[in-house]
Amino acid sequence: MPQKAWSNKRERQYEHVKESVKQQGASTEKAKEIAARTVNKRRREEGRTPNRRTQGTGNPNRQLEERSRALGAVAHHLVDARAGYFDQVLRFLVIGNVRRGNLYPLCVGAERVLQAQTVAQWATRLGSDTVAHGSTAAGNDQVRFEVALRTLAPGLEILAPVRDRAFKRPEQVAYLESRGLPVPAFGAAYSVNRGLWGVTIGGKETLSSQGSIPESAWVLTRGAFDQSREPERHTIGFESGVPCSLDREPMSPVALIERLESMAAPFGIGRGIHLGDTIIGFKGRVAFEAPAAEVLLAAHRELEKLVLSARQARIKDQLAATYGDLVHEGQHLDPVCRDIEAAFLASQRRVTGEVNFLLRSGAAFVEGVESPFSLMKASKGAYGESAGEWTAAEAHGYSKMLALPGIFYTRAGKR
Repeated sequence: MPQKAWSNKRERQYEHVKESVKQQGASTEKAKEIAARTVNKRRREEGRTPNRRTQGTGNPNRQLEERSRALGAVAHHLVDARAGYFDQVLRFLVIGNVRRGNLYPLCVGAERVLQAQTVAQWATRLGSDTVAHGSTAAGNDQVRFEVALRTLAPGLEILAPVRDRAFKRPEQVAYLESRGLPVPAFGAAYSVNRGLWGVTIGGKETLSSQGSIPESAWVLTRGAFDQSREPERHTIGFESGVPCSLDREPMSPVALIERLESMAAPFGIGRGIHLGDTIIGFKGRVAFEAPAAEVLLAAHRELEKLVLSARQARIKDQLAATYGDLVHEGQHLDPVCRDIEAAFLASQRRVTGEVNFLLRSGAAFVEGVESPFSLMKASKGAYGESAGEWTAAEAHGYSKMLALPGIFYTRAGKR
């Protein structure tokens, strides 16, 4: 439908195009879509300001609207996609205990497909045939955004001015300053991305492999080690693999993650610097802070150890490695991810219980787990103390049978 920012002339153009398209046999909804795109395209060609739409999977910030207006946008739409992000992506990263390189919990990159999905939906809603992103030519996000956008809305034109005009970071800052526009707090020194699952930080130190970023560059955990803190004990509850309570207070997964981040960050928990393979081929390095992810992944894995069989855990770990690679590489929309997710969900039927953990300087320590589906409690024996399930003679025979392959191999080598 016509936008409030349109002039009377544009509204007349919209109605004319809509009626013409309908006369050619298109449905009303399709006619509205084509008319809106046509009018917006004409406005762009005449130098009119386009709509700005931002999509957040971190904490929604009302200051974004003011900043958007300052940049000259006609309208600003902030979409709170945190719950959808957890349901579609983060839930499975938790279930899979996903850490790239056994370290990095995919803090921010995992958001990109959902952001692209939301952008595509809003482009259609606003009648726009063009979207834009701010990725450079040297990073992973350009691939994540554009693979998703081309999969979901192949007809959209995608603009990437920072990449396509080869703007370097100092040039970006100079561009903003020369026009009196807001400049990031760290200027050209550091690139910071913040989302629900954590923060990533890139700067001159991450361009090589030798050292860490300075204390002042950390965002969530800055100053965490300046003075000692008393350790804190807490409890996380899980229901079918999904975090559902903190200190026995029921809460949504999003609220739990945000609360947990605020609790763990002051201890400096979740800091790391990941070195690994990028989508675009070369090795890359990024600093990250993921306090909530660090605690949740450790807690979930320990609960799984109590309730899953050894074979279940082994196969799930293999699937999780592949799933993490696909999400990292922007391939979350590939149907194989739905297949892996189905296997994940099946594995979590008994992953219900509570995890007791200790927050202390630089680390989260899991003190214990309990579950109604405990495989420890199901046994009549106790490891290292009493067999319970078998006799001494049966244990002797079992050990002898397990040794047979090695015995045969040794025997054959003597001939």
